[in-house]
Amino acid sequence: MILDAETLEQGATLEAELCILGAGAAGIALAMQFLRGPGRVILVESGRGMADAASQALYEGEVADPALHSPIHTYRARRFGGSTTLWGGRCIPLDPVDFRARPWMPHSGWPFGPEELAPWYPAANALCEAGAFDYRADTAVPGGMRPMIAGFAPRDFSEDGIERFSTPTNFAARYAHRLAASESLRVLLGANCTAIEPAPEGGRVAALRIRTLTGRDATIRAARVVLATGGLETPRLLLASRGPGAENGIGNGHDLVGRYYMCHIAGTSGRLRVALPPALVHPGYEVAEDGTYIRRRLHLTEAAQAREGVGNAVMRLHFPRIPDPRHGSGVLSGLYLARHLLPYEYRKRLEEAGAGNPRMLLRHLRNLAADPFSAVGFAWTMLRKRRLAARKFPSVIVRPPGNVFSLDFHGEQEPNPESRVTLGGGCDALGMPKLHVDWRWTERDIRTAQVSFRLLAEDLSRWGRGWLDFDPDEVARDMLRDGAYGGHHIGTARMGTTPATGVVDPDGRVHGMANLWVAGSAVFPTSGQANPTLTVVALALRLAAQLKQDMARPLSVEG
Repeated sequence: MILDAETLEQGATLEAELCILGAGAAGIALAMQFLRGPGRVILVESGRGMADAASQALYEGEVADPALHSPIHTYRARRFGGSTTLWGGRCIPLDPVDFRARPWMPHSGWPFGPEELAPWYPAANALCEAGAFDYRADTAVPGGMRPMIAGFAPRDFSEDGIERFSTPTNFAARYAHRLAASESLRVLLGANCTAIEPAPEGGRVAALRIRTLTGRDATIRAARVVLATGGLETPRLLLASRGPGAENGIGNGHDLVGRYYMCHIAGTSGRLRVALPPALVHPGYEVAEDGTYIRRRLHLTEAAQAREGVGNAVMRLHFPRIPDPRHGSGVLSGLYLARHLLPYEYRKRLEEAGAGNPRMLLRHLRNLAADPFSAVGFAWTMLRKRRLAARKFPSVIVRPPGNVFSLDFHGEQEPNPESRVTLGGGCDALGMPKLHVDWRWTERDIRTAQVSFRLLAEDLSRWGRGWLDFDPDEVARDMLRDGAYGGHHIGTARMGTTPATGVVDPDGRVHGMANLWVAGSAVFPTSGQANPTLTVVALALRLAAQLKQDMARPLSVEG
């Protein structure tokens, strides 16, 4: 059943065995496991089916350094489906090294190993519609995938792993009909949780305070509560909720809520030349038998990470930087000239200093005029394979002139307690305090990128048929050009075995709270190199199984 909070009576009280706050990837994946019970379940979502400016404005807040972090109401969507309504669909499981406590990586280590998540990844892959759970290049397609660079066998990188792409699946659009048909599950739209109210004696949640944008109030009393509101909204709600035993915010007895805020370090840099015919270099996608787009990438080996004392990282062959007209590509210049038509999340990457320079614009126009047919062909392909296709072509793939590529880097960020989100000044339209985001990078973050470029240059030199020109200082600038990478909001309610080391325990339960859990990338102790959504869904499925066991031990909903 799907209801709108505006249809509730003023001051209504709803009761349930389980309440899930947030209907994005984590919340919907979790709710899907309770379509036939056990017990009554309420899935609460602030937004509705369509984007709404007033709801989205509730995400607005402060950023310590706007050059390093986008406005916090961007790269996430306050609506039914959450940020799956705008994600790119890249699916990758975490690597075994990500779970380990690494001597060279401060604050690393998950409270369990990769075997704990392994049973949940295949079902998560299916919910994300990313095809078979097979992330090996030699088995993902019959006979194996084509090599990225024929004959290249690097020492410090593997190209055996792949990334898969969802359609990309909007979880609300894809699964709303199943949620609506459930007799045990209610979805409540247009409902904003403004406070988690602890019980008078502390130690558990007594009630959730709900308010609509028109001022209608309601209360939810649930035996169990799961926060699935994302890596920024989760700490906001925990910090803003005060009461007995939670004078500084729920779960914040050790001042950990909002700390260790990670995204990923990412950017394009360098100039890679390969002395091979173009047909022997494959920078783009292949299609698995089930229609899923898949792609190889260069993955820094665990041995190299340990030897160099750096984080986990991958690199992909990429076309030259679009804003620089020296690439000579009509397709890339056409994309640059049309950048204002793109969504903010993509347009931001095309904006650089000097973007309005008439000389630069003239060179882009010359590229387009010299190569009009390829630009038209590209536009038609993207219309057919991306805009109109049910399974969308994942991204722009353009073979650069002369077989000269840049490298697209995506790396782990070191967990840093000084990188954090806190409550800032002012309140939103519901009276909730706004967030203040102080995202910080570390020297190791940048060195991970610089080392990756150096090691690849050395591997290519040993091979003798490829050359990578790069400047370490330029790599550093390229990694920080856009600052924190997009919508990967990680680590702000991290797992730890004790309250002194984490906000939640290994099961995702908030330390010191008997009936409050967190689902989503907020609980990740480390970011790894992988995009977080697939792991978010796998953790949600694991949590659902644990909650079903817990529901065999009923808790009182009295408060």
